Amino acid sequence: MEERLGIAGSGAIACGLAATAAQHGEVLLWARSDASADRARKAVAKWCSKLSEEPTADRVTIVSSLEELAGATYLVEAVAEDHATKASVLSELGRHSNGSSVLATTTSSLSVTALAQETGKSERFVGLHVFNPVPKMDLIELVYSPDATDEVKQRSRELCAKLGKTAVEVPDIAGFVVNRLLFPYLFSAVDLLEETGLEPAAIDKCMQLGAGHPMGPLALLDYVGLDVSKAIGEAIGVQVPSRVQQLVAAGDLGKKTGKGFIDWTK
Repeated sequence: MEERLGIAGSGAIACGLAATAAQHGEVLLWARSDASADRARKAVAKWCSKLSEEPTADRVTIVSSLEELAGATYLVEAVAEDHATKASVLSELGRHSNGSSVLATTTSSLSVTALAQETGKSERFVGLHVFNPVPKMDLIELVYSPDATDEVKQRSRELCAKLGKTAVEVPDIAGFVVNRLLFPYLFSAVDLLEETGLEPAAIDKCMQLGAGHPMGPLALLDYVGLDVSKAIGEAIGVQVPSRVQQLVAAGDLGKKTGKGFIDWTK
């Protein structure tokens, strides 16, 4: 891969992207703590073992300082879906980046234009909305800062192609295309659950068998993470169901905590 990817983050999106990119070249990945680094190392190794028989996980170097990402040519922020959190990381990435590196965010719902301004280098900024799990999902929603240069746009298209993904260029609107259309549907499933008293599995099975969906809406909310789902709903301006808010407040965030609408420990 011509670009050397530097990823700021150690969660599911960051690790999935790192494992995908490691099939093509060297990757740097920043983790905030030793515990996060250990989890990231295991997650990357697990994905890499599924993607190749070669020891591609060895191509991912985990670093503890954002400054150590300065050697990358394409810097991607992949932290929590919160403007202030992303802004803090992007601002520091902007300070450490060299004059030719591309800066990107994996936001799924926030304004790319507003995040670009946090870097002070909006002409080199793009939104790279990858989908979870990154190694399996083909789509990348590509969103450009209004000031992005033609070179940055072309390099972003070429990176997506190198990663084996299909890039669709979309406008910088809240939720872009997929989440703008998807989350009203997902939340309507929660409303239906409350209205009818149906079991989550029943609603999910109906949509899987009747609409051909690979995953039902309630399982998908759990898979995305109910905290992330809540943040996306708020960002795109749709009402977040009280049941989702209650689960988030209780710390039942879905698959990553073992419990949400579904008990994932069984």
